[in-house]
Amino acid sequence: MSRSLWLVEALAADPGAAAPPAEGAQRADVVIVGGGFTGLWTALHLKEREPDLDVVIVEADICGGGASGRNGGFVLSWWPKLETLIEMFGEAEGLRLAWASDEAVKDVGAFCDANGIDAHYTRAGWLWVATAQAQDGAWEGSVKTCEAHGIDAFERLTPEQIRARSGSPVTIGGVLEPNAATVQPGLLARGLRRAALERGVRIHEGSPMVALDRGAPPVVRTPRSAITAEAVVIATNAWAARIRELRRLIVPLGSDIAATEPIPERLAEIGWTGGEAISDSHLMVNYYRTTRDGRIAWGKGGGRLTPAGRVNDFLVDRRHTALAAERMRTIYPMLADVPIAAEWSGWVDRSVTGLPVFGRLKGGGRVVYGIGFSGNGVGPTHLGGRILASLARGLDDEWATCGLVSDRHAKFPPEPARFAGSLAVREAVARKERADDAGRSPDRVSRWLAGFAPSGYFKISEPD
Repeated sequence: MSRSLWLVEALAADPGAAAPPAEGAQRADVVIVGGGFTGLWTALHLKEREPDLDVVIVEADICGGGASGRNGGFVLSWWPKLETLIEMFGEAEGLRLAWASDEAVKDVGAFCDANGIDAHYTRAGWLWVATAQAQDGAWEGSVKTCEAHGIDAFERLTPEQIRARSGSPVTIGGVLEPNAATVQPGLLARGLRRAALERGVRIHEGSPMVALDRGAPPVVRTPRSAITAEAVVIATNAWAARIRELRRLIVPLGSDIAATEPIPERLAEIGWTGGEAISDSHLMVNYYRTTRDGRIAWGKGGGRLTPAGRVNDFLVDRRHTALAAERMRTIYPMLADVPIAAEWSGWVDRSVTGLPVFGRLKGGGRVVYGIGFSGNGVGPTHLGGRILASLARGLDDEWATCGLVSDRHAKFPPEPARFAGSLAVREAVARKERADDAGRSPDRVSRWLAGFAPSGYFKISEPD
């Protein structure tokens, strides 16, 4: 398994106390399967509410080894999804969840400050931009929905302002969401791990779940252990597709990042020094940011696809990391000579709506899940941890009963239709976006098929 630059840096700075594999028969109040952001935040929220609770995390690799340690590090809200939230849950609940996600952006930074976690948290905003005429105005639905509810979540910028802030002559328009941040996600994951251990959470790394008994009480089995608990939390990101009932709730999609060598002087020359996170308006989104040491980390979504339940290890997909680097050089032609120093790939658990889904698995025991963060998990997993903590304890509070929790969620088609359809849709999206970038009209078939693509972490409006 290849490690991301983020995790290599984090482990070099502090490898952390050993967390050996689970051994023998054990008991716990709550067992969390997955040691990424979702699992760690769930554990921390549980211990915050009940410090004496016995919480165990079992992680197949090391905490942060999965998606949590290899994403772009964007800490974003759900304001870009406000239309979807209101359509799905009604005005009051949609707004409540959006405001909760807004608070989560600040809560992540506050937790880092309170616990001495130097995750390079930088609350400098998010630029949602257009780099082709076909993308211009893609944000209008989200901005107007917020404005209609008296919410100034976005700030409209002139083309000159957006080019100055992004440092790119190719960027033609965009808006700023001020309440957004970036982190070094490997440092955040390892910092949350340390905080969990300090609060008495028992962590077992190198301990994949190989079986789940759903009786009352449920039992999580690893290669060398059986852990009986009052409740089990499934927090395994795209790997949840290996569980039959969850398979049709998500599509595992590849996402790939290429990072340059440190070039702080070059960034100063082009004026990209504000620390903003940036995303374009492609469905196969390009997302990019600078780092504390002056690198550009450029990610591109929509890479590999895999049939349901066959999510494999994180192998570098160099064909797609090369596409990410190529796109960076198109948007920043003055930096075309800058070498790529690191590249890595990962899986995104895309849901039908682009919002996470929470619920309970069938069976006699209490087994709950939270998946489908759809490429926007760094901030929302903090909120997701609250939801899962309430579900795990069998509560009937504002989180366990929120709109995202249901016994029924929108599903993708069954296999093999899903995989074949996903391939066709992805290729259509790629053709459409190549045409858009070149200023050509996409063919009608590609445009039609692209309309079946599942929603990402923002809802794109069609330009007028």
